[in-house]
This record gives sequence, C-alpha cells and structure tokens, in this order.
Amino acid sequence: MTGLQDRLTPAQVEAFGRELDAIRQRIVEDLGQADVDYIQNVIKTQRALEVTGRALMYFPPAWLAGVAALSVAKILDNMEIGHNVMHGQYDWTRDPALSSQQFEWDTVAPAANWRHSHNYIHHTYTNILDKDRDIGYGILRMDPAQKWHPYYLGNPVYAALLAVIFQWGVMLHDLEFDRVVRGERTWAENVPVIRRMVRKASRQIGKDYILFPLLTGPLAPLTFVGNASANLVRNLWAFAIIFCGHFPADVESFTEEETENETRGQWYLRQILGSANITGGQLFHILTGNLSHQIEHHLFPDIPARRYPQIADEVRGICEKYGLPYNTGPLRRQLWSVAKKIVRLALPSPGQREPEPVTTLEPELRAA
Repeated sequence: MTGLQDRLTPAQVEAFGRELDAIRQRIVEDLGQADVDYIQNVIKTQRALEVTGRALMYFPPAWLAGVAALSVAKILDNMEIGHNVMHGQYDWTRDPALSSQQFEWDTVAPAANWRHSHNYIHHTYTNILDKDRDIGYGILRMDPAQKWHPYYLGNPVYAALLAVIFQWGVMLHDLEFDRVVRGERTWAENVPVIRRMVRKASRQIGKDYILFPLLTGPLAPLTFVGNASANLVRNLWAFAIIFCGHFPADVESFTEEETENETRGQWYLRQILGSANITGGQLFHILTGNLSHQIEHHLFPDIPARRYPQIADEVRGICEKYGLPYNTGPLRRQLWSVAKKIVRLALPSPGQREPEPVTTLEPELRAA
C-alpha cells in the first residue's frame, strides 16, 4: 500500500491532472464519424461471426470452426462492444442502439446491475479497500491488506473456479452477499437485483442451452456442448484480461482515509497506480475491448476505447515526466504475475497470523 500524498507535491498533482484533462478534452472534441464507423463495423463483424458459428453447428465436420467463430463473437460482444457501449462511450451519438442505458449484452449479468457495480462503484472507488468490490470479487484475497483467514488457503482453487464461470461470478457479485451477512444490506434490498438476475439468466440459458440446440435437431447435444465451449472460452479470456489489468505485481491499493476529499488530479493518480496494461498487436487489443489499455480506460472510462492506443504513449510520457510508474507488459508476464499473487496471498502476510472472520460469496459460487 502506498501513501498517495507522498508521490507528488500538491502543485505537481494539479499540474499532472491538468495535462490529463487536456488529453481528454482533445479526444472529446475530435469524436466523430470515424468512431461511429468503427463500432458499427465491430458490431457487423460480431454478428457475422455469431451467425457463422451457429450455422456451422449444423455441420459436424466444421464443429470446431463453429465453436471458434462463436467464441470470438461472444468475446467481441462482451469486451469491445458491450463493456464499452455500457460505459457511455457512444452516448454522444444519440443512437439508441449505442445507448449505455438501453444496451444489453450476451452474458448472464444484467446490464442494469453491472452499470451500478462496475461503472459507478468500481470506477469511482478504484482499488480503495472496503469500497471497490472488484478487489477479489468477494471470494479472493488479492491484496495483502485484506485480513487473512484460513479460508484463503483455497485462493488458487477459487480463482480457477471463478475463471471458468466468470460470467456467473460477475452476476452474483451484484448480490453483495458479504454485506448482507454483515447486516449492512438486507435481502429485501436485493429483490430488484435478484429479479433482474433471474430474468437475464433465464434468457441466456434458454437461448444457448435450449433454443439453439433444439434448432439443430439430432445434433442438439453437439450444439449444446459447442455453446457451452464458446461461453467457457469467453469466460476464461475475460477473466485473464480483467485480472491482468487490475492485479499484477506493483498495482497498488489505497485506504479510504488517504483518498478522502481527493481532487481530480489525485483521482487520476490513483487510477494510474491502481492499473496495469498488456502489450500486444491491434487484433489483440480489439479482442480485449482495448482493456489491454486498462490505465487509459481507468483514466477516461467514457471515451471510446479505440482511442486508448492513440494516447497511450502520451500518457506514458506524462507518467515518466512526473516520475510515476506505468505498469505494462506482455500477457504471459502479467498473467504469471497475477497467478503468483493469488498463490502468495493464499498464505498469511507477516503480522496477520490470527484468523479473522470473513464473509464470501463461496456458497453462491457453489450454487452456480
């Protein structure tokens, strides 16, 4: 854990913030038809891949190709389209199909629930312990400041399970089960959340595991497995990209006290210290929804993600100017760093030998 106040002087923090504000303003003023054309082309590609994938399920020799096409379609829908549209990155177009409030993605997590837990909670309180619920998703110990309990000896197992069922983990995350156990939230408050979950999960299950398999007649079992495989690929990919953007070594966390009454410059500083990027080529960045530029995304969550590669070098230069780290590296290195942290934090940190009470979503995950 770091002391934000020790990084820069107040004057430096504000100058730093003004430089980042200038980048944001320049991009906002430049938004136009090229951005619309880009996202529309991605949507067309995603739809074509989904139709192709589902059509190939009718031809057993092409089953693997069908699974591959459907997997990429689901990744694009989840990462480059759904995540970014629901962040409001295209609200300025006034196009209902690109409205953050109307878009619904191909995953069991309802958009309305996700917009609250992710857009508001996570992006407002990024890496603030006991405020940002994305730290460990309620089941993992991902920071040494989290009090250790023997339950966390299963950290690697819980992480592997979460990766496999990631869309369900994201959905259940919105229940805030640990807060219910502590008496900070009632089940009555969760009723609207649960209703949205049930409706959305029912539609997803019905689509992928009943409707489309039945449409392929005698090939239904093969189609069922193909759809499950595509969902698994998407889950593993999303887990890897998101965890590599938030939990590699040297990504920092913060206390509520040190972030109290923070300025815009201090908020920017926290985003940079609490994020990590992943290097790669253009196709790789598209498949990550440009969350391979997690630093830029945390700085500017509501500008089109396609712009992040354009400003990454400039942001990195500003970090170097102020002596700040810019955490980036290839996927294999960031993923290995995350894996080591998961294993290391399964064990108690120095000075945390006594078991502490812990509440988790473990029962919820077993039920899923």
